[in-house]
Amino acid sequence: MTTAAPASGNSSPIRSTPASAMVMASSLFFMWGFLTCLNDILIPHLKNIFDLNYFEVMFVQFAFFSAYFVFAVPAGKLVDSIGYKKSMIVGLIVMAIGAFLFIPAANVPSFGFFLTALVVLAAGITCLQVSANPFVSILGPPATAASRLNLTQAFNSFGTTVAPKVGGIFILSAAALGVAEMHNLSPEMLHAYRLQEASSVKMPYLCIGLVLLALAVSLMLFHFPETTAPVAHDKHTKVSDSIWRHKRLLMAIVGIFVYVGAEVSIGSFLINYFTQPDTGGLTVKTAASLVSLYWGGAMIGRFLGSAVLRLVDSAKLLSLAALVAAALVASSMLSHGHIAVITILAVGFFNSVMFPTIFTLGIAGLGPLTGKGSGLLIAAIVGGAIIPVVQGHIADVIGIHHAFFLPVVCYLYIALFGFMSRGTDQLVSEAPVAG
Repeated sequence: MTTAAPASGNSSPIRSTPASAMVMASSLFFMWGFLTCLNDILIPHLKNIFDLNYFEVMFVQFAFFSAYFVFAVPAGKLVDSIGYKKSMIVGLIVMAIGAFLFIPAANVPSFGFFLTALVVLAAGITCLQVSANPFVSILGPPATAASRLNLTQAFNSFGTTVAPKVGGIFILSAAALGVAEMHNLSPEMLHAYRLQEASSVKMPYLCIGLVLLALAVSLMLFHFPETTAPVAHDKHTKVSDSIWRHKRLLMAIVGIFVYVGAEVSIGSFLINYFTQPDTGGLTVKTAASLVSLYWGGAMIGRFLGSAVLRLVDSAKLLSLAALVAAALVASSMLSHGHIAVITILAVGFFNSVMFPTIFTLGIAGLGPLTGKGSGLLIAAIVGGAIIPVVQGHIADVIGIHHAFFLPVVCYLYIALFGFMSRGTDQLVSEAPVAG
């Protein structure tokens, strides 16, 4: 499985980072962050429209993040075949198609149709991620790859910060009916209500689709440095090493799986969590605005992390961040009111450095297997599909408040991975670039 061309002796690192290319890449990171976080708004919206329980509505995240697992291999082959730039253009076009599918899904309206639109949208994002992550990693010296990824991930977090506010304004309705009120409606009135509520997604996703097409056109006209094009291995060259012999990579795959699962699961439940009487008792729109603080913390942390990771051991910083995140989630579980709200929101800040740090630690020292390792790490994003569904089932059984023990377990594993990866930074700085 590959998401980028494996590292090759024919690839040469770029000595300085071209600012224009980083700006273009950052805009792409922003867009998929924005679209990913809109799911946090869709979840309570679709839960109300279709009268779903927590387990059922978490299939929003299952459909979305399963695409990473399904499409990572084809996307990697596409990158190997047509290069980074064309793959990113394809990703943007597929994303636009997925966004446009929200319009007929709202016209039906059908939960299954919404899930289909999300799968198409996520397929495009997968293609974009598979090409953009390794692209950023080679836009400068290998030793600062983690720093660059943190910087672009900061713009990704900027997108996740803006999305809940935008979605709260244009998608969530202040006049949404409660479950009991919906049950009292006649079938005709219920269908009319669902049509009215579902229609709120049409204009936002139409605009998103148009923006994505405009980005695709801009990317077509943009000139990337020629050295960033993938270089395939000679077919006759054999690599004696096996990807499955690299213990740190295998641990990193699990690390990406549980990190994305924990981050997405927390974000997915926040609105419903904050509207609970024993937590915040907030309105849906107020809760949606607070979700921006969760993702905004990640954005701030990534901007800071981009600088800090140039000075400290990334594995040690990862362990510390994961331990603090676990403690904050546990504190929220064991408290109520403002303390429960503040502590869970603060987790976002400590999530910030986890993905890029786990990613770079995982591929460090892989040499010609770097491409395959990257592919497996991207595929592990499927954790965002599975863990929220599991937590949704737990929430239906024991309540949403105590279901957060699952992210605590995830963060403890990440802390262990960081502890066992100490001293890996030297391998990162010496690793050949993927390009």
